[in-house]
Amino acid sequence: MYVGDVGLAFFRNYRRQILHLHPGITVFVGENGQGKTNLVEAISYLSTLSSHRVASDMALVHQGENAALIQARVHRGQMSTSVEVEIYAGRANRARINRGNARPIEILGILTSVMFVPEDLRLVRGGPQERRIFLDELMVQLRPRMETVKNDYDKVLRQRGALLKNLSLAQRRGQEADTSTLDVWDDQLARLGAEIIVHRVRIISHLRPYVESYYRDISQGKKIARIDYAANVDKYRFSLPSPLELADENQRKNVEERENNLMDEQYVERIMKEALSERRAEEIRRGVNLVGPHRDDVELSLGTMPAKGYASHGESWSYALALRLASWDVLKEDSIGEYSQPILILDDVFAELDSQRRNRLAEIIRSSEQVLITAAVREDLPEELHGDVFTVKNGEIVDVTRYVEIHEEEACGKEGSDG
Repeated sequence: MYVGDVGLAFFRNYRRQILHLHPGITVFVGENGQGKTNLVEAISYLSTLSSHRVASDMALVHQGENAALIQARVHRGQMSTSVEVEIYAGRANRARINRGNARPIEILGILTSVMFVPEDLRLVRGGPQERRIFLDELMVQLRPRMETVKNDYDKVLRQRGALLKNLSLAQRRGQEADTSTLDVWDDQLARLGAEIIVHRVRIISHLRPYVESYYRDISQGKKIARIDYAANVDKYRFSLPSPLELADENQRKNVEERENNLMDEQYVERIMKEALSERRAEEIRRGVNLVGPHRDDVELSLGTMPAKGYASHGESWSYALALRLASWDVLKEDSIGEYSQPILILDDVFAELDSQRRNRLAEIIRSSEQVLITAAVREDLPEELHGDVFTVKNGEIVDVTRYVEIHEEEACGKEGSDG
């Protein structure tokens, strides 16, 4: 899979821009604040319908304009599909597929991508929300219908939260509160929450071997990286064995059984209902939702210790890279057909890595179908990464050097020196 033609109108600092991309490696070079990240953000948006930088789409619309437009032609072998999204400030977005009107959610799955940014260090060092977002974005790319499930869950969560606040207020005033409506919300929360948890746990089980392998390759270290899902409805959450302890057969069987249970939707729905019942009094007293996947986490361990708080800066970078590359492999594994490899986007990443990690990453991505890289200067990239170079300045592409042109110049220079 690769993106060919890309068009932007009033997206971020771009007024109008058309660019033609090729398979292989493409590098966008420019100083900070010129718009190179905005370009790859637009392409990534088409695969997730969200930005890694802001929670609201309003920030994506050029200042003073009502809407932004992203267009792209996605190629899979001999087939190509045009997709576009109009992003409106303050109202629902619109989408088109091959020029026909579509709901935005219908474009999910046409283009799949994995984007690695310097802020991904928060996947290791940040709070649970960072890791939940990482999982959910991957979940939606793998199963686009889960975007609807996730949105429905969030709506139920808001409605139930408002009811809990009212019940809490009534309780503090000494008034008798009717909790019958809460039963209805509990059933919906358990049903939708169970579906989200099951999909997340399945993704974790697919990610795990890739994370371990990539971490080992990138870091060249001896510590074992392992990821586990920590559901707040799971009574074993706080007693997960370390990777080294998993060498014990009984421990390993317990963990496998626990994970298998969390991939059973009926089981998860049942224990969610039990947890909601057990914590109802506390939820009413505090006026907040305390049970469900919105409070879950992904546990990252390194050797015998949790990565958060114990991993060094270099180890944290290796772990974050391993998570993104593992998600890239999971998307490849899930794709059907020879030309379905997700697009890999690396935003200002190489400048953050030491030479060893740069070279290892370059080896991993070199044969990918399409890689989009941003950098402040071309020298930030390893020499062996060759491709088209776009120079970005003030929201415009001001120069394009095609890889074939570089080869021709080198060949001419060599012929001249030979003569």
